[in-house]
Amino acid sequence: MKIAVVGATGEVGRMMTRVLQERNVRPDEISFFASARSAGEGVEFYGRKHRVKELTEEAMRERYDYLLFSAGAAVSRQYAPIAAEAGSVVIDNSSAFRMDPAIPLVVPEINGDLLKGYSSGIVANPNCSTIQMVLALYRVHERYGIRSIVVSTYQSVSGAGKNGMNELEDQMRGHIAPKKFVKQIHLNVVPQIGSLLENGFTDEEMKMVNETRKILRDPDISVWPTTVRVPVLYCHSESIFTETRKPFDLPGIEAALEAGEHVVFSRDMFTPLDAAGTDLTYVGRVRAFDDTRFLMWNVADNIRVGAATNAVRILLKHRELN
Repeated sequence: MKIAVVGATGEVGRMMTRVLQERNVRPDEISFFASARSAGEGVEFYGRKHRVKELTEEAMRERYDYLLFSAGAAVSRQYAPIAAEAGSVVIDNSSAFRMDPAIPLVVPEINGDLLKGYSSGIVANPNCSTIQMVLALYRVHERYGIRSIVVSTYQSVSGAGKNGMNELEDQMRGHIAPKKFVKQIHLNVVPQIGSLLENGFTDEEMKMVNETRKILRDPDISVWPTTVRVPVLYCHSESIFTETRKPFDLPGIEAALEAGEHVVFSRDMFTPLDAAGTDLTYVGRVRAFDDTRFLMWNVADNIRVGAATNAVRILLKHRELN
């Protein structure tokens, strides 16, 4: 097996490399690519130091079994189609291809069947906040049908990459001027992630609307998101209100949540510090006033569950099915 990581020096790229080792993925050959600015840096893989190469179109014309991309939408749009044309399976972490009807948008626990027979091409990795929400809810949708979701997110600064983490840490040391975020993030919350669109939502919020429908294969689910940045380094949290099509009892909802793969359900409370560094989605504080609507709290590590781990799970599921 021949693998490459594109964007290998970034926060998610480094985590992809780490998760490959944790999952005992041992390719015969592995390469690491990044921008010209980062080329020459070192990446360690199973104790051996690898030199990061500059990403070029020529390099992407070489065939790989799997290319893990985490270098941003603009880079993916330029290079991923070249790699796919060369016969590689490209697992792309950016937003570039998620809503393309011809490209599978995959959370393996939910719709991994889409990978069967997919011999080469691009597979899109969903948005971090979407991944943990649908992982928590997909068994509920299977059993009761979801009519609508109202979700408020509490997203960590690592969702904005290393620059986002640096900005919070700089502001904690007294350097206040915001650069990465639209407002100061230290001792504050910022109710805007991404660009504001004409409809009043942000592009981050519309990702949750459109991706949820595509992953759960149900265009009729109504999704109402508010995405908020909070001064936390790792893990996104979500307060989720769900309306079902069929009536339920609370033990039935709890059983459906508990049945989710890689989901931990508890009546206890979870916080980002509990979930950081894990590959699990934590669900708690489930409550309801009636038999068609309930509230819950959801926490997961956005760099792992919401990005790197899901990408590696896609690779492993594709390998298993093909």
